[in-house]
This record gives sequence, C-alpha cells and structure tokens, in this order.
Amino acid sequence: MKVLQVINSLNSGGAEKLVTDLCIAYLKKGVDVELALLNGKKTAFMDRLTKISPELKIHDLGEGKSMYSPTHIFKLKRLLNQYDVVHVHLFPSFYWVGFASFLGNVRAKLFYTEHNTTNRRRNHPLLKHIDKIIYKRYTKIISISDAVHENLQEHLGKLRKLVYQINNGINLNEVSSAKPYQKSDLGFDQTTTLLLQVSSFTPQKDQKTLIESLLHLPETTHLILVGDGPLRAEHEKLAASLKLSDRVHFYGLRSDVPRLLKTVDIVVLSSNFEGLSLSCVEGLASGKPFMASDVPGLTEVVQGHGILFPKGDHESLAVNITKLTTDEVYYKDVVEKCMIRSKDFDIEDMVEGYLQCYTDAIKK
Repeated sequence: MKVLQVINSLNSGGAEKLVTDLCIAYLKKGVDVELALLNGKKTAFMDRLTKISPELKIHDLGEGKSMYSPTHIFKLKRLLNQYDVVHVHLFPSFYWVGFASFLGNVRAKLFYTEHNTTNRRRNHPLLKHIDKIIYKRYTKIISISDAVHENLQEHLGKLRKLVYQINNGINLNEVSSAKPYQKSDLGFDQTTTLLLQVSSFTPQKDQKTLIESLLHLPETTHLILVGDGPLRAEHEKLAASLKLSDRVHFYGLRSDVPRLLKTVDIVVLSSNFEGLSLSCVEGLASGKPFMASDVPGLTEVVQGHGILFPKGDHESLAVNITKLTTDEVYYKDVVEKCMIRSKDFDIEDMVEGYLQCYTDAIKK
C-alpha cells in the first residue's frame, strides 16, 4: 500500500502534529508513505519528522506560491495516480485535491480528515454548496470526535454515509516518559504556580480568557503560552495593557512540549470550539490537572474527568484554578481521572483504524 499525506504545511497546530505522528507511525509499521505540503517551509514539526524519519520523502509543492493558489490543483493531479491512498487534511488542501480529481481518472482512494466541529464555509451559501461537491470526490470523510461526527453528518445531509469516525490519538508514552524541567531552569521560583496552554494564536482559540484570569489570582501565578499565529501580537498587547507582561510568558513554537507539560502545575485549553484537540489529550495525559472551555469538541472529552469552565468566563476559570491549588486531595483526584480518560486516545488505536479503513477501500 502506497500512501500520500497532504496538508497545507507543518506549522503549529493539532492537524499538523497529527500528520507528523501519522507519518512516523506508518513508517514504523512498514507502510510506504510520503508527504506533500503546499508550503514546505522549515518548522519544529518538520525538524522532528526529518530527525526521526529521515527516509520520508517530502514533496514541497509551494515554490514560493500562496497555499491558496489554484496552481496547486495541477501539481496534485500529477501525484494522484502514483498512490493507492491520498489522505488530505485541512482547507485549502481539501479543495485542491478535490478539484484535481476532476481532471481525469484517479487511481488513488481519496480520504479527508475533518478536524473541527465547524468552519466559516458552512455559513456561506456558495461555499456550502461547493463543499458538498468536493466532499463527493472522497471515498471516506474521517471525523475525529463525537462532536465533529455529529456536526459533519448534519452538514452533509444525504452524503452522511461517507462519514466514518476515528478518534484522534497521541503517543501516550512520549508524554508519560518525558522528564520535567526544574522550574528554575525556566527562570521561575519553585513557589511559582505555573499554568500552561499549548495552542495557536487564531480566532478558534481563547487565550484572552486565560490571560484575564490572572487578574483574580495571586501574583505568584504565572502563565506560559506555547504557540504562534496571527493573533499573538494582539495577546501580547493585551497582557501589557493589563499590566501582566511579567506574568504571561510567550514561548512561541517549542519542540519540548511534553517536558513543559510535566513541569507546570495546571494545563489549560481555553478555546471557542475544537475538533478533538491533541493538546487536550496531551493535557489529560500529562499527570497534571487539565481544564478546558465547555465548548463542542472539548465537553464530551473532558466532562467527568478534567474540569470544564464556561467559555469566556475568566472569573470562573480563576475560581477553579484556586480550588486546585488549595485542595491537594481534589488536585490528585482530577489528575487520576484525567489519566484514565487519556487512555481512550492512544495513537496505536487511531493508526490501526486508518490502516483498516484504507485497506477496506482498496479492496472495494
């Protein structure tokens, strides 16, 4: 079986991490896999991938062009008949591979993984119609969680039979075996309470609420924000305007996230909506209490295990943080429940699900 993974880039993000982990896992299982990127610039995920799997062939389709350039359609068309399976992630890769499939017979079975519960195209009359035309070009649409599955089926209507659910997963051992830093290694006193959020700075995320929660917490509570994106500067200005610059630490893109998870006291994901966030699963597996916004894509994963707080409610978030830091029994109970829940999202289960799906499609 020859497989091509297609994604916009390997910048920071859950889908990018998923593709990186999938390629590594496939190669370990002897699957002939290659990767195509609309933008092949060097990133932390790219470095990790080439370090662990230097034999992986990577097609950089960008050549300096925007990933929204329709010229990608013709580049992808030349690739589609070289593989048994072409597995696509994110927009606009989703459209470009779909359009490329109209340009003649396609040997490959096309798969698309839907990573979010919603997107702006679903509220645009023309794009909503185009969406359904493109979805028809795929053999299977993979949903990554209960919420994504339900929303996607509703969106697709009569095409719902194309949707198949395979929950996202992570390498649990990579997180559990990570060695924590000393807080002093990061420039903090041992008495500092450290909060951590790992996510891109985009409209989907809600670092604003987490930053504002510090206004209700002791000055010894600090926040580490890992990630990058178009809204990072806006959040840096917010921290400065609230006189919190000395307590909010912007770490950018990092390759040592498992170690950071093991170092901090509480892991948080403040968001407006999710699919099945890998940062969420890593938080559950970190051995630290995990807190998340009560929004689609997080609620069904975290409820009954970690702590949910109302979206955008920085005061409620602060109250929950205070309870964790002042009640040792409660803290340990939340950690235990989070660890149990994380075992439902092992990457091995996800990989086997994908490979079985590929095999079934090729046989048909």
